[in-house]
Amino acid sequence: MKTNVSRETIYHEAEFCVIGGGLAGLSAAIAAARKGTKTILVQDRPMLGGNASSEIRMWVRGAHGKNHMESGIVSELDLENLHVNPYLNFSLWDSVMYGAALREPNLTLMLNTTCLDAETENDEIQTVTCWQLTTYTFHTIHADVFADCSGDSVLAPLVGAKWTKGREARAEYGESIAPEQADLRTMGMSCLIQAREHSEKVPFVKPEWAYTYETDDALPHRTHSMKDKYNNFWWLELGGEDDSIGDTEKLREELLKVALGVWDHIKNHGDHDADNWELEWIGFLPGKRESRRYIGAHVLDQHDVEAGGKFEDIAAYGGWTMDDHNPAGFRHTGEPTIFHPAPSPFGIPYRSMYSANIKNLFFAGRNISATHAALSATRVMATCALIGQAVGNAAALCNKYACKPNDVYEAHLKELQAEILYDGCWLPGLTRTVDSCMQNAKTDLSDEERRILFNGEERPDENDSVNYISRGNGESISFTFERPANGVVRLILDPDYSRESVSDNLELRRFSMRSNMPLAFKPLKMPANLARKLKVTALMTDGTQKVLYESAENDRHLLFLPTGGTIKGVKAEFFGAWQSDVTNIYSFELVEK
Repeated sequence: MKTNVSRETIYHEAEFCVIGGGLAGLSAAIAAARKGTKTILVQDRPMLGGNASSEIRMWVRGAHGKNHMESGIVSELDLENLHVNPYLNFSLWDSVMYGAALREPNLTLMLNTTCLDAETENDEIQTVTCWQLTTYTFHTIHADVFADCSGDSVLAPLVGAKWTKGREARAEYGESIAPEQADLRTMGMSCLIQAREHSEKVPFVKPEWAYTYETDDALPHRTHSMKDKYNNFWWLELGGEDDSIGDTEKLREELLKVALGVWDHIKNHGDHDADNWELEWIGFLPGKRESRRYIGAHVLDQHDVEAGGKFEDIAAYGGWTMDDHNPAGFRHTGEPTIFHPAPSPFGIPYRSMYSANIKNLFFAGRNISATHAALSATRVMATCALIGQAVGNAAALCNKYACKPNDVYEAHLKELQAEILYDGCWLPGLTRTVDSCMQNAKTDLSDEERRILFNGEERPDENDSVNYISRGNGESISFTFERPANGVVRLILDPDYSRESVSDNLELRRFSMRSNMPLAFKPLKMPANLARKLKVTALMTDGTQKVLYESAENDRHLLFLPTGGTIKGVKAEFFGAWQSDVTNIYSFELVEK
């Protein structure tokens, strides 16, 4: 007997709806929620992080160059992970990202929820409809503005947004690294493997359905000896010659056969220093590099990247090379990728972050408005997180002014950039302006220390120029204001942008993620001169003292502390850093709100 079952639909109202909870979507949602915007984050997996999560385990990477490490929400997550997870357990990393979302009172998190449909009117998205797998429930979300951070641009075909796919012809943008003729080829996807070293020999029996690679000639140009203990096998890649969305399941099956065949080769065919290594984990969800890309108000291209992205509307930056993987991936017998030079840093414009034809649609991540060539440099996850944080700030301004993404560009661009800088994110070529209430504040600082704290430069340059002041164990900084003030105390500390104090392994310095686990693995350390124990106190106008922040195990380098009332002064006391008695401080100020 056939029975018709009516599924429940739950309706939600929000000011900002983010589809996709990778580092780009998570950063967008947190940034907007922190600015008071009622936000819903929809993620189709049980955990956040996308390609960086425990399901896929791609390394977070970003800008090359000394002191160019990304700051903002992505660095907050990284420092917390260093603190609670020095051995880099991926499940604990999942919990760090999950906890960051839970902390935000303006953020509603919807996991295991897939976007299925959308309604538009007058070139604006009105609602999206999603299906939550675990509750067998439909959810319809109405919001003022939306951000597609899904990677695959799932909203594009549902709402009629302009998008593209594949490689542009060389003549279209005059890009020297583009092919002569346009095609639909992309960079592929990977199912990674990770191994653990033991003190005794560990056997491996290949599944009968996996491939067999008997000689090293079957793996040309693919480093696969376990002498390289931190090889993350990124070259286990297929899909660039296929439909990178429609063929995903077929490609996953093929990648598993390849990955287990490669591990069989490492273990059982030749000497690869792998006798004591056990296959600890294999990814059953492919990590994608490229699929649909939106077309926005500006299409970032090879020339923009090579020129350093000197945009008036810079809202994020990159610094990875144009790392163009061969579409054939593992089947290609030559080098698996070509690293075309790119400057670090290069600016990414705000106009590449919102749709050319859907008025209330943002996007962030590997689907921004860029050519294939430019995307090969912007697609890495730390860069995507910066783009997401910029989008979250822009969404908050849309909420503040009841406007659309392009209106922010036309009328509120300087405010957007000021908000991004306020968040502790670097925008090359721009500096922060310290709040006017600080200019005449009385302080115990020397003139030189005051100049450094107020110069708007909150990281060293490539020459390690000193843009911080230091305080030893028990020393402090204090300000007394000419008039009563109310707002947020902003304290920017030293996360060690060079990462030299975090690990002696170069691969682990960039962001705290590992691949394989050797016996000699050393847990990562907290940055040497980041304050470990500190206290921030406000002197209220009624003469009482209010503790704004106190920690004996501080893992934050960006502190934004609401005063919760009118104050006459503020004091920060430092009682030692994680590997030093000396704490480095880039900025300490009151920002009136």
